[in-house]
Amino acid sequence: MSGLRVTVLGLGLMGAPMALRLVQAGHQVTVYNRTRDKTAALERAGAKVADSAADAVASCEVAITMLSDDDAVAAVLDEILPALPTGATVIDMSSVRPDTARAHAAKLEAQDCFFLDAPVSGGQIGARDGTLSIMVGGNGAAFARWSSLLGALGKPLHVGPTGAGQLAKLANQLLVGVTLAAVGEALLLLQRGGADVRAAREALLGGFANSRVLDVHGQRMLDGQFEPGGYIATQLKDLDNVLIAAGDLQLPTAEVARDLFAEAVEQHLGDRDQAAIYLTLATRNFKPPT
Repeated sequence: MSGLRVTVLGLGLMGAPMALRLVQAGHQVTVYNRTRDKTAALERAGAKVADSAADAVASCEVAITMLSDDDAVAAVLDEILPALPTGATVIDMSSVRPDTARAHAAKLEAQDCFFLDAPVSGGQIGARDGTLSIMVGGNGAAFARWSSLLGALGKPLHVGPTGAGQLAKLANQLLVGVTLAAVGEALLLLQRGGADVRAAREALLGGFANSRVLDVHGQRMLDGQFEPGGYIATQLKDLDNVLIAAGDLQLPTAEVARDLFAEAVEQHLGDRDQAAIYLTLATRNFKPPT
């Protein structure tokens, strides 16, 4: 078998379709996930399934992590470090804090391994179609080495030193979070005023207000379809990390959006799609759609 020896750790909404694309690109893919049943489809597609994260990386050239948060990435990294071959690269495609990425890079460099932080934007659709925007921080030579591999998943761009990828992702999530709230408010304004909301949204898509959020998530809001392509709880985590990274920088719209997503989590919407922020806005005004 040709192709690179690639390990993928974490097979959630994003990790599973990304791993499948790497299999389809002809790489030798080994996968591990704590919940074993999530590996079944990948095994049928040709991936090798490991019994532990350490076993998964034992002979890899590159390991990709796609996990839920900082703590999850740190725990998996500690587990795989003793088994990771010298000279291997870890590419963390999770969304974590920039300082977390820098700490992971230092651990790997001390073991003669390499690290790139490469979070993504584009959601489950982008993961499936290989159209993700991949924001890569780290050594330029390491980026050049792995850019072709990442190209099977989307469009990788080197945005600066270690941690810069995560900083770019936080900027992305700031824009997405604020825009999600604005789209929800705009649709409620149209609804309350008696407009044909669907027609008005089509008109907005033709002007300066056009965005992927208005297109994709606006449609989900109108259709009441909140099965997750990404989670409310993840959006809240990312907005919390935005404010941590900001330090004493004042980001008032980020703070308002963060509090709105925290309210949604309190309403038990954390496992719904980010578009469900519409329901939180609706409850402030009138009975939400069922």
